[in-house]
Amino acid sequence: MDLVNLVERMGEAPTAALFGLITGITFGIAAQRSRFCLRAATVEFARGRVEDKVAVWLLTFSTAVVWVQGAQLLGLMDSADARMMAVPGSWSGAIIGGLMFGAGMVLARGCSGRLLVLAATGNLRSVVSGLIFAVVAQMSLSGILSPARDGIAALWITDGGRNMDLLAALGIPHAGGLIIGVAIAAAALALAYRQRIGISRLIFASGVGFAVAVGWVLTYSLAQVAFEPVQIESATFTGPSAHTLMFFLERDAILEFDVGLVPGVFIGAMLAAWFAGEMRFQAFDDAVTMRKAMIGAALMGFGGMLAGGCAIGAGVTGGSIFVGTAWLALFCMWIGAMATDYLVDQKAGTVTA
Repeated sequence: MDLVNLVERMGEAPTAALFGLITGITFGIAAQRSRFCLRAATVEFARGRVEDKVAVWLLTFSTAVVWVQGAQLLGLMDSADARMMAVPGSWSGAIIGGLMFGAGMVLARGCSGRLLVLAATGNLRSVVSGLIFAVVAQMSLSGILSPARDGIAALWITDGGRNMDLLAALGIPHAGGLIIGVAIAAAALALAYRQRIGISRLIFASGVGFAVAVGWVLTYSLAQVAFEPVQIESATFTGPSAHTLMFFLERDAILEFDVGLVPGVFIGAMLAAWFAGEMRFQAFDDAVTMRKAMIGAALMGFGGMLAGGCAIGAGVTGGSIFVGTAWLALFCMWIGAMATDYLVDQKAGTVTA
């Protein structure tokens, strides 16, 4: 069955949700098996080590760039039509939101995507933190926190009514993005070899990057045949967490890519953990840990919405198409996470996995 027939049979919104589900399941399986986590990578780096967690993150990021840029060169997608590229970006939001998100993911011991993956394995700490993250994200999107978000975001926005395409701004040809991705992947593989990371973990780490490309290609393909405008997007968890929450709370909510993505990640991660024998219930260690996690989740909810994406949405998905504010947000997430680890955990002598 071709895509046109699928859309005619299911409708555009259900097809978008199905594509979100496919993207999410792919991401969930790969993320659970690779233990991909930006928070873990930043903490490792902040403590003077460049080991397996950094290698896995670099491989995921680079393979996302390779897959996405390769798809674009083959005409399977066009980043110029992507939602985060086609609208103005906020430099001020990327800086402040990125710092807040980075701090939050250290306090919560995982970024929003990692919390969703852990929740699927029975981690009750991640369930609570994830719910707080989704609620605050919704409050920041259209609730009581939205005026503050709008005010900060408006302080410094990109010129020209669009976000900045870094490749175009730097005069790099279209194939340059693919070359950059390959170069980073080579460095990641060299580091992985030095750390003796198993081949299966490397495959799954690259699978996370592949999932990002799957989302871009599927939504772009749907946009080419849909009668109504379809947003070209891929894996991210700030907006989708808020949208999924409201989908189950509002009777008139509609299906969309986001509503398929979040359950898909949960299903994929749960299946991967189940087959690996890694399903087990975990709770907060103590009241201090719970308090830090709740504060961190709230910071991520507001910070991710302000930055235009979470550690996945801005850091990998936006980075894969060289969105200017996404790369700035990712850099600020690293800075915020490293500073928080130093001030909160290293000074207190805390060691976190």
